[in-house]
Amino acid sequence: MNASTSALSKPALIISWICQVIPAAILLQTLYFKFTGAAITVYIFDTVGLGAVGRYGSGVVELIAGVCLLWPRFAWLGAVLAIATLTGAIGAHLGPLGIAFDYPGGHEDGSLFALGCIAWVSSTVVLYIRRKSIPFLGEKL
Repeated sequence: MNASTSALSKPALIISWICQVIPAAILLQTLYFKFTGAAITVYIFDTVGLGAVGRYGSGVVELIAGVCLLWPRFAWLGAVLAIATLTGAIGAHLGPLGIAFDYPGGHEDGSLFALGCIAWVSSTVVLYIRRKSIPFLGEKL
């Protein structure tokens, strides 16, 4: 056990792990669609004006966030990256995309927005629980 997990009570550690796995699973499972150019992701990133660069860039950030969330020493970093990325995604849904939207070849019923909100809340819980493991800052929190 390392310093970042030994300071946590057993209930906090269990809650943290649950909240780490949820956004990691959500972020990592979407990578296939981003990296293969699925019609829905192309539509999303074109609609918000980020195109393929935004799609691949956010995919890389989400990959790093997902891996970090599953690595206790860096769970705080994964949470920060996930919160940043998901804030942008939620903003896109509240702005130009809409919560539910039609795209060429289909309809998105709002489940992406819901999953983004769930992952954002879970990541925020992880960041709060693991805040003391943030280098140089954690001891002050």
